Amino acid sequence: MSLIIFLVVGLIAGALASWILGRQQDLLVNLLIGIIGAVVGGLLAGLLGLGAYNLIGEIIIATVGAIICILVWQRMR
Repeated sequence: MSLIIFLVVGLIAGALASWILGRQQDLLVNLLIGIIGAVVGGLLAGLLGLGAYNLIGEIIIATVGAIICILVWQRMR
């Protein structure tokens, strides 16, 4: 996956995760959460034997990872 697509997927995933959890965050924060969520979601999907075969699948996995990251972050605060 190219860097531009990775950043776009991260931005979309971070924005979706923030919207789902009802949090209002800046664009940069959404991007960072989405990128970290993409990594976490990818690792978890790999452990579960799941894979993303298209862009929508990648966004879903990254969004789930971003939601997990936000929930862990809230728990740590």
